[in-house]
Amino acid sequence: MSFFFTLVLLLLVVVVLLFLLFQLLLSRHNTILLIDFACHKATESCSQTHQAYVERSIVLGTFTKDNVAFQKRILERSGVGHSTYFPEAVARIPPALFIAEARKEAEMMIFGAVDRLLEKTGVDVRKEIGILVVNCSLFGPTPSLSAMIVNKYKMREDVASFNLSGMGCSAGVISIDLARHLLKVRPNSYALIVSTENLTLHGYYGNNRPMLVTNCLFRMGAAAVLLSNRRSDLHRAKYSLSDLIRTHRGSDDSSYLCVSQEEDDQGKVGVSLSKDLMSVAGGALKANITALGPRVLPLSEQLRFAFSLISTKCFGPHSSVSKPYVPDFKKAFEHFCIHAGGRAILDELEKRLDLGSWQMEPSRMTLYRFGNTSSSSLWYELGYSEAKNRVKKGDRVWQIGFGSGFKCNSVVWKALRDINPKGSYPWLEEIDKFPVDVPKVETINCTITT
Repeated sequence: MSFFFTLVLLLLVVVVLLFLLFQLLLSRHNTILLIDFACHKATESCSQTHQAYVERSIVLGTFTKDNVAFQKRILERSGVGHSTYFPEAVARIPPALFIAEARKEAEMMIFGAVDRLLEKTGVDVRKEIGILVVNCSLFGPTPSLSAMIVNKYKMREDVASFNLSGMGCSAGVISIDLARHLLKVRPNSYALIVSTENLTLHGYYGNNRPMLVTNCLFRMGAAAVLLSNRRSDLHRAKYSLSDLIRTHRGSDDSSYLCVSQEEDDQGKVGVSLSKDLMSVAGGALKANITALGPRVLPLSEQLRFAFSLISTKCFGPHSSVSKPYVPDFKKAFEHFCIHAGGRAILDELEKRLDLGSWQMEPSRMTLYRFGNTSSSSLWYELGYSEAKNRVKKGDRVWQIGFGSGFKCNSVVWKALRDINPKGSYPWLEEIDKFPVDVPKVETINCTITT
């Protein structure tokens, strides 16, 4: 009898071990690997200081004297530095606002990022990449930007190509999400993701102040990312995809309309930012971290957060018993890449997430050095952390993107090895200059005249 019991127990152990082995193999099979990424830095001929921007605004003659002064104040308080990049066509007097010039900007930035990525990874773009996802919110030409890449690199005819537009600054995470779903059903594949924005045709030349703000924040940028589901790439991949949460608040009218492309009273097109933007972003962030928290936070933080939510439901949001508890995400992540949308949104998130200057440094320095590069900003930020030699094996990286709609999207990566900073272009050549102090108000010497 005891022999029979021992045999049954042994068989159960074997079954459990086989099940665990099967689960391990299945998880490895479904693992999405980030092989590498690359960000492009425009040529120095595209660099423009605050003073040059203001002087150009005066010479153009399309802005009132008060609105030139308004843009100057926004620049001083924006957190954007003096060496960011504008398209050469926009810097001309008068600006060359043509589709051909917009395509030149797209080609320079996108091909620059993709070329560097291919150089770093050694992937044969003509044969090995089976999935291509491109996102650019405002510029959607025909043929598409994804078709432009297929043509440039002579990619194979069966490439699964997608071009996302109109999805705002958080579209980079949406592209990752789309690629990971495609990789789940296309084994042994590579996915190339390109995130960019295009400024040539999308500056605002009117005098509606909510539409002038974007002129002062957005700059040129592009990032290319290579994902893989090949187990043979495990030894060379930088990161594995741990989690991805998307939050869409578009069913609420104030959220839906808080960032919108529209015409002003004179028929001039621009992107308008609502005065409710900060509260909308805060609400979207709360919804996103409520979904993400249980997946990433240690149990102690989850229990405190759950108690806070239950207290709010029972006693109301203004009760002393139900004081909202913000989980300590520093216990879940070593690195934070928060979309460098502007100084105000970074200040707000620093406060809401109770982060310190070290955690905010990649985002603030990216905003200072490159401006708001829309969906590609998260990759400039991760590149900063790599260039600083901060990312070690086992570290967790949280990328948070905000975008029109209104959306808050999060993606979590786990470092598979110590990251060598040698490939951290475009930061590596000047990383020793950072961080820099960014005072709340910078003084620029320029005279505003008409």
